[in-house]
Amino acid sequence: MPVIEMKVSGMTCGHCAQNVTKALQARDAHARVHVDLAEGLVSAETLLERTSAAQAIEAAGYKVLPCNRP
Repeated sequence: MPVIEMKVSGMTCGHCAQNVTKALQARDAHARVHVDLAEGLVSAETLLERTSAAQAIEAAGYKVLPCNRP
């Protein structure tokens, strides 16, 4: 599965990490998600396109920021 990384603002705690994980897994049940709260990064091994993943995160109430990572 491809891996996508996104910079996300608004995540401050473990509950936020769970919300982001659940938002992505609601669109791809097999997604493997890692949230780095300190860096504000979300890394997901998923079949979702970056745009769809960003939309899921933003629908959960967080903001996806531009990121220089592929």
